[in-house]
Amino acid sequence: MVPQQAPVLTLDDRIESVFGLTSKELERYSRQIMLPNFGEEAQRKLKSTTVLVTGVGGLGGTVALYLAVAGIGRLVLLRGGELRLDDMNRQILMTDDWVGKPRVFKAQETLEAINPDVRVEAICEYVTPENADYLVKSADIAIDCAHNFAERDLLNETCVRWNKPMVEAAMNGMEAYLTTIVPGVTGCLSCLFPEKPEWDRRGFGVLGAVPGTLACLAALEAIKLITGCDRPLLSKLLTMDLGRLEFAKHNTYRDPNCPTCS
Repeated sequence: MVPQQAPVLTLDDRIESVFGLTSKELERYSRQIMLPNFGEEAQRKLKSTTVLVTGVGGLGGTVALYLAVAGIGRLVLLRGGELRLDDMNRQILMTDDWVGKPRVFKAQETLEAINPDVRVEAICEYVTPENADYLVKSADIAIDCAHNFAERDLLNETCVRWNKPMVEAAMNGMEAYLTTIVPGVTGCLSCLFPEKPEWDRRGFGVLGAVPGTLACLAALEAIKLITGCDRPLLSKLLTMDLGRLEFAKHNTYRDPNCPTCS
């Protein structure tokens, strides 16, 4: 029998087998790897993580963008519906020729073009009782950018049930809030907002820079939670008035009588 020759490993193969990062990835992410408390270990953690982003619009799409360029290993994008012309003032992953088509697939296409090393899965659905368990179980962390409280509450309940952390980000007009929810450690969304306000998906104005600003902070919150490079907003609610550029942190608590997480 003729002995088979061992395959010749490229430099990238050897680096990835030892460090989990290819030479291309080490170069691509070198400017963040050099940050204090980050390094290659944090980059490997990002690469090994799956993030679910719901409501991929002006907020969720920008969150997904900054996670993709940071080197998240896998993104699951969830958003039903087609792109509208009045979405175009804030949805930076979209192009004008995509109006009338399912926006989540354009988001996938754009992200894959920006960083082909990130695996992107696009699902043209909303959060529903039928898909929530599957979506949350398949991810390591969820980022809640849905446009209504029905989806937000369902995602919150599912993350609590499967013990998955969730970054909660929402805005209305020039105001926004942000927090990180870790089941068993912090209060959940129902603890924070036991009563839900009325919500009209078409009834609020939005300046694109507002969800963009919030999205950058939400992506940073997820990166901190995944890598441990700094402190996330645990049991803290950050509120923002971006018209006046006023920011405040509020202590939150876990309601012992919460119907969701108690």
